[in-house]
Amino acid sequence: MRQRLETWLTGPRLLTLGIVGALAWSLSRVEWQQPIAHTGGGAAALQVLLALFPPELSGEFLRICVVASWHTMAYAVAGMSLAVLLGLPLGVLASGVLAERQSAGRRVAAASVRLLLAAMRSVHELVWALLFVAAVGLSPMAAILAMAIPYAGILGRIYAELLQDVPSEPIAALKTTGASPLRVLLYGYLPMALPDLLSYTFYRLECGIRAAAIMSFVGIDGIGFQIELSLADLLFRQVWTLLIFLVALVVAVDWWSTRVRRSLAY
Repeated sequence: MRQRLETWLTGPRLLTLGIVGALAWSLSRVEWQQPIAHTGGGAAALQVLLALFPPELSGEFLRICVVASWHTMAYAVAGMSLAVLLGLPLGVLASGVLAERQSAGRRVAAASVRLLLAAMRSVHELVWALLFVAAVGLSPMAAILAMAIPYAGILGRIYAELLQDVPSEPIAALKTTGASPLRVLLYGYLPMALPDLLSYTFYRLECGIRAAAIMSFVGIDGIGFQIELSLADLLFRQVWTLLIFLVALVVAVDWWSTRVRRSLAY
């Protein structure tokens, strides 16, 4: 009995127990005496849903959607480009692949960079956006920097793990030829990890499009800003049109990602 209890209190089972306990605690904090939906909520939801048939398709509003989509995509690409420029070198340092041998200094350096990456991604991009809007005003730079910092932290962490997962045999073969750590990185780690690096980067770009749309709610022009204006005027047909444009942007990035990955496979 004791051995069975110790088994349950270790590894994935302990994590499962923690998740179940957290769920039970969350449910216990819900005010079940209160109605889940307010009076008239069903009718309001039906009104919003019926506005999809059809959405707003006037030429003037479609032009607004195209411009807003372009701004959203531009913010996302610029923010992600800066995030990659920051995240890749930080990810390399966090992985420790540049060190020639295991040492206490290498572990301390890698841990320090990982701590920096954790700090960068701990603050949500919307909070960064509010801070940068207060600092630099309602400018595209506020949105770009607000995306770049947390996404660099996320990318750096994943890049580090992908580089550490590279098979060791080809790396060992390169090192036996006398290649420097930088050459091992350029001709060993990066080429073998490139498909996974690109795949995850494109995935984060999709997330970046949604983040750029959300950050538009702080007043920066984009799809989110137009959605906020339409919601304020209860123009739900316009909201659906904007959401369709947002979905189209994500689908386009997914198609682009698939094409790039297939080109690397051949």
